[in-house]
Amino acid sequence: MTIENVVSVDETIGTILDKEFEQYAEKNGVHCNYEEFSFLAKEGEEVLGVITGKAYYKEVHVQDLIVVEKYRKQHIGMKLLSKVEEYAREKNVENINLSTYAFQAPEFYKKYGFQVEFIRENKGEPKLNKIFLVKYL
Repeated sequence: MTIENVVSVDETIGTILDKEFEQYAEKNGVHCNYEEFSFLAKEGEEVLGVITGKAYYKEVHVQDLIVVEKYRKQHIGMKLLSKVEEYAREKNVENINLSTYAFQAPEFYKKYGFQVEFIRENKGEPKLNKIFLVKYL
């Protein structure tokens, strides 16, 4: 056996992940409903921001949200989160969850209705405290 570092998930790996998650969940009496998503905010062909994540079981997990620096403070992040919330409601999930670091955007998410579930402290660098948030729908 060898173990490889794979930079990105191709279709073959994605198919294995989807199939095995679904089978394991079904075996345990749970519907997985696994699906990845990405939404782009664009002006013409220019990308202003992106949000990515996964839906599974009865929740949506936001992996990444970034707005290109020159377009920040224009409510693009809020619009992207709104799109994810719309998507989550269509999938009939119970919550949206995500994590961020103290130096990033915890206050931004709180303004959008997310609540802090817990904080994992980084003893050496408080800016790297990891904050886990949830928004119940």
